Amino acid sequence: VNGHHQENDMENLSLFEIVKLGKSATQSVVDDWIESYKTDRDSALLELINFFIHCSGCKGVCVSEMFRHMQNSEIIRKMTEEFDEDSGDYPLAMAGPVWKKFKLSLCEFIAVLVRQCQYSIIYDEYMMDMVISLLTGLSDSQVRAFRHTSTLAAMKLMTALVNVALNLSINLDNTQRQYETERNKSIGKRANERLELLLQKRKELQENQDEIENMMNAIFKGVFIHRYRDVIAEIRVVCIEEIGMWMKMYSEAFLNDSYLKYVGWTMYDKQGEVRLKCLTALQGLYYSRELNARLELFTSRFKDRIVSMTLDKEYDVAVQAIKLLTLVLQSNDEVLTAEDCESVYHLVYSAHRPVAVAAGEFLYKKLFSHHGPEDEGRPRRGRQCLNANLIRTTVLFFLESELHEHGAYLVDSLWDCASELLKDWESMISLLLDEPYPGEEALTDAQEAALIEIMLCAVRQTCECHPPIGRGPGKRVLTAKEKKTQLDDRTKITETFAVALPLLLAKYSVDPDKVTNLLQFPQYFDLEIYTTGRLEKHLDALLRQVRDVVEKHTDTDVLEACSMTFHALCNEEFTIYNRVDIVRSQMIDEQIDKFHRLLEDVLQEGEEPDEDDAYQVLSTLKRITAFHNAHDLTKWDLFTSNYKLLNSGLQNGDMPEQVLTTDPGAQLILVHWPGCMPYTCSSAVKCCSEPTRLAAIDGADGDTVVKLCCTFYDENQIHSIHFWLCFADDEAGKIEALHRRRNLLAAFCKLIIYNVVEMKTGADIFKQYMRYYNDYGDIIKETMSKARQIDKIQCAKTLILSLQQLFNEMLNDLGCNFDRSASAFFGIKELARRFSLTFGLDQIKTREAIAMLHKDGIEFAFKEPSPQGEGGPPLNLAFLDILSEFSSKLLRQDKKTVHLYLERFMTFQMALQRDDCWLLLISYRNSLQAGADDDTLSVISGMSSRSSARIRRSKPPAANKRKLPEGTYALNQDSSCSSSDVSMWVNREQSGPHTPVMMSSPHIVSTVMRDAKKLRPEQGYMGVYSMSNETPHTPLQPHRRGSGLMEDDEEPIVEDVMMSSEERLDDLNEGMDFDTMDIDLPPSKNRRERSELKPDYFDPASIMDDSVLNVSMF
Repeated sequence: VNGHHQENDMENLSLFEIVKLGKSATQSVVDDWIESYKTDRDSALLELINFFIHCSGCKGVCVSEMFRHMQNSEIIRKMTEEFDEDSGDYPLAMAGPVWKKFKLSLCEFIAVLVRQCQYSIIYDEYMMDMVISLLTGLSDSQVRAFRHTSTLAAMKLMTALVNVALNLSINLDNTQRQYETERNKSIGKRANERLELLLQKRKELQENQDEIENMMNAIFKGVFIHRYRDVIAEIRVVCIEEIGMWMKMYSEAFLNDSYLKYVGWTMYDKQGEVRLKCLTALQGLYYSRELNARLELFTSRFKDRIVSMTLDKEYDVAVQAIKLLTLVLQSNDEVLTAEDCESVYHLVYSAHRPVAVAAGEFLYKKLFSHHGPEDEGRPRRGRQCLNANLIRTTVLFFLESELHEHGAYLVDSLWDCASELLKDWESMISLLLDEPYPGEEALTDAQEAALIEIMLCAVRQTCECHPPIGRGPGKRVLTAKEKKTQLDDRTKITETFAVALPLLLAKYSVDPDKVTNLLQFPQYFDLEIYTTGRLEKHLDALLRQVRDVVEKHTDTDVLEACSMTFHALCNEEFTIYNRVDIVRSQMIDEQIDKFHRLLEDVLQEGEEPDEDDAYQVLSTLKRITAFHNAHDLTKWDLFTSNYKLLNSGLQNGDMPEQVLTTDPGAQLILVHWPGCMPYTCSSAVKCCSEPTRLAAIDGADGDTVVKLCCTFYDENQIHSIHFWLCFADDEAGKIEALHRRRNLLAAFCKLIIYNVVEMKTGADIFKQYMRYYNDYGDIIKETMSKARQIDKIQCAKTLILSLQQLFNEMLNDLGCNFDRSASAFFGIKELARRFSLTFGLDQIKTREAIAMLHKDGIEFAFKEPSPQGEGGPPLNLAFLDILSEFSSKLLRQDKKTVHLYLERFMTFQMALQRDDCWLLLISYRNSLQAGADDDTLSVISGMSSRSSARIRRSKPPAANKRKLPEGTYALNQDSSCSSSDVSMWVNREQSGPHTPVMMSSPHIVSTVMRDAKKLRPEQGYMGVYSMSNETPHTPLQPHRRGSGLMEDDEEPIVEDVMMSSEERLDDLNEGMDFDTMDIDLPPSKNRRERSELKPDYFDPASIMDDSVLNVSMF
């Protein structure tokens, strides 16, 4: 019964609704329509016409009367009049799985319809003529929905006809061959009747083919020629996609210059999706070697355009352009010139990984895929193997690219296509250790250094299984197969380099750069292999070599690498720990004993040490410093000796300056606080600057840190961070100096987060948020976020303190009678608005912090008496206008509480004042009124220069729907505000410091981020940010690492690259402009010109790890 009802329901539905539902098989739907067409072709064709009209989103219906007496143009005009122009939605433009499936169903319906009708109905000179005429007319309509839908239908109809024409062509060729075979037979064996049948069949097939070609010509000239340059990009995409299918399916008819030129012209399109579709269409042609010969003229004409598209501003287009050039390279190696290839080569260093991987594949195909006859007899291993020759080529390319700091990027680019080559450790080691064969050219010093760096990057990529920092999303979860491969590769690396690494260190022990890279290999070892593989003697050899390197070198990078090597090997989980720990302890004992002897000699001489003595002290200090950064040296009691050195140098002035200030290692003075907790890498907090460096250990008291800072800085410098930042106003300043200052600021912020210094010290930093937003905004913003996680109330008090400091500075500069339209006051108010946004949308979580912020602000506003005497407004009354920016963050019941606290400071005369100088108090009181339906976001007085106010509308919160947390100070909305309730927070005093919450390492980045788009002065700051309680529209903004706050403090950057109706592509092969992208720096209109900036590769997720704190950025 249910099936019967469903069948009746389907019979009552229109063809459009049946296709939209998709419950019936397309084959059966088409068969039913064909049966109805055979019965009553006018009625069936009318149904098909209405189907296309309804697919366009038109609600109108073409009735039989219109069908019999009106032309197609008149029907289209009538349907246009009934179209709902107010709504821009139509099935092909609507989102959602239903409409996406509908588009596929529509295309399938057209294809099946032509396939089922290809033997009879399409040749009746009625159905196809009517459909093609209708679609051609609709495609020329000014209504986008008609034009888009009919173009898609016409192009799919054309594709189906191309398939029919291809079948006819095949049948015609077969018939012709059969006819020729039969005719060539002798007269006695020839069957005349069969010849006549074959002739008749050939004639019929030829007539059908001619008719199909006429249909295709009508669609191509009537629809494609006009719509491939339509103003709507989606329509152009449909045309280019289908013409690519035609040329691939029926190359005999379509793969010629008459059709290829449309694809070539459209490669200059302004829309990236259209250019992308051109490239994918061409890839299908170049992939087939049979079709390459017909593309020679096209390649020569449009090759330069394809090469230029590798720098397209759309990364997807650039990737496909590189892939297309790779196919061109495979088809004909001589087509691309050396300049063309070089323009692709450098893209292996792109920060965008898909572009780099595509360029890496192009590089591999060009340089590594050609094997001559002489390569056949090469051995599989050793210096003369094929891989060794390819490794030499890789090294030469790396050196010629002159980007020697980006070996990790090159390895990652080649990883997908040449991982087996990059994992051939034996061949690499053989090139470094084995003597060259007679007649073989040995590696130069630069080539050896490059090979070691590439080898290290390949080992790192193998063990970590993720791209280098700055390329890709970072670490990901590995599959079981990937984990097994990772373990196997790590085992092979350990077995190979455990034997070879001591030999390599012995050979290159005097070269700092090579040794630094070689010493990083043990970090990726599986230390258990030393025991299971009976490799203890090689471990001893490695420890001896590392110990010798420590004695020979004073370079900081080398010593740090030695320290990290011991740190990696000294793992208590493995049985080799005792063996390594003994060697480490002996080495540190020797260095500290040597330091004590040298120090005693220097301090007892009574005169200024000579250069040799200073050098010895400096060298020993460097070695101890390097191990101090990664190992616990508490038991060696370094504090006393270093204090003597520091005290003598600063008081007597007889210590050479280089010992105290020149070298970064000596700058670290090895400060150990008495009674400090055991030192670990992860608990170290560094505060570094240009004149000196100071290391503070977690657990040290803040006063000691400040005193030691004062040893090197003026007192005013310690209490004002402004002197660290102010250089950024000079656009001509060194970019390297900006890096150093960002590192300094990030280090000081860590002291705040780890509670080494009081949080209120951050007020000097927070108040600079707007002034130096482009250079330091990301660090300051992340500091505020982490401070709020530690203690919301103290963070709020720090924010209001920073505003108070700025307000006092403004009063000192402008006087008490300042104009509130002044830029200084306007800037403070904007900073308060930014601070308000950082509290997010959850008012329950931040209610106590916001309330305490208002409490401190009110007290500050009424703190100073009026300079005009009794009866005048308090000196800081204008601060209430700044404080009103936070009123929207108060709950309604909390607004009543704050209002009662405000009235404590107001006298009866103040409430009656209506002069302009008192309007700020009135405005702030109005912002706290909870009886109105609207919560005021920002209160603007009548004297303000702004013309409009931002209003945040919200529904009154229902007290019976939200349960407030227990133990809070807040008042119930329906209860009265008694003085005892108010005193729960207005009289609240912080009897003791808040206990910080245990949290993960803060992600304070010290890298230069993309500049935010600046607000234009003529626009002001009003009306840019919508604060409606409804679902807010989040503006598009560039991604910034380390962002952890819900703050929309950037104006959206929107680039309108849509083609207007006046910009039709009348002649795409002449004078078309196209955009290119910058490879390593993201494109941004507001980014400063920093072409000389060297990118750094700090991982924001590990920036607090001491293992990277000493890594140089340059």
